[in-house]
Amino acid sequence: MSIVKTEQLTKVYGEGATAVTALNHLNLDIQPGEFVAVMGPSGCGKSTLLHLVGGLDQPTSGRVTLDGQDLSGMKDDDLARMRRRRVGLVFQFFNLIPVLTAVENVALPLILDGTKQSEAEQRAESWLTRIGLSDRMAHRPDQLSGGQQQRVAIARALVAEPPLLLADEPTGNLDSRAADEIAVLLRQISEEWQRTVLMVTHDPRIAAHAGRIVFLKDGLVVDETRLSSNGRHEEQQVRQKLEVMS
Repeated sequence: MSIVKTEQLTKVYGEGATAVTALNHLNLDIQPGEFVAVMGPSGCGKSTLLHLVGGLDQPTSGRVTLDGQDLSGMKDDDLARMRRRRVGLVFQFFNLIPVLTAVENVALPLILDGTKQSEAEQRAESWLTRIGLSDRMAHRPDQLSGGQQQRVAIARALVAEPPLLLADEPTGNLDSRAADEIAVLLRQISEEWQRTVLMVTHDPRIAAHAGRIVFLKDGLVVDETRLSSNGRHEEQQVRQKLEVMS
């Protein structure tokens, strides 16, 4: 069964002459464990797609299903619970709480969901160790590099063990070395830890780490590319497709 499926997904902002169609009857199918990158020109609907899949917004028409469950049919409380437990969210800006340590930032979603603090922090420590920050657990965000802060944000997104990770330009605020390291980590999350990763990016170098790239234009899927296990070497192919679309 698909973990994410969109059917005729449409999102229109505004009304009448000022209406803007961000997504136009978009169909997309993502299997468990896939690492999918979404690319396309500015305004093509990339971030809108992520917000609809994550239940952060409602479509104008069509539907999104997560593990076979139609999000549009869910009550607000059930939708909020689904977001906390089934979907991890990572953004360009890390959104860490400045006064909390790495462990406290990662543990916070569990605590807010009713987990005891001691158990939440133990699980947070486990994830920080897995992503290579065992020596930075007591550091606050201002004591961490940009790449380390994004790793903390990723650990926070995964601490509830969600099957789906949504990443919106996760390397957009990083230098090239840190960006590559985050892309490698996202691939590891997919391949080794069997999480599904759906990432929006404008950077062909980062997208080439994915297993599949979906190209959007004018709110529609216009092309797809499946990459080999050495997808990094197919960056030029991705650049050429983007040039054709622009």
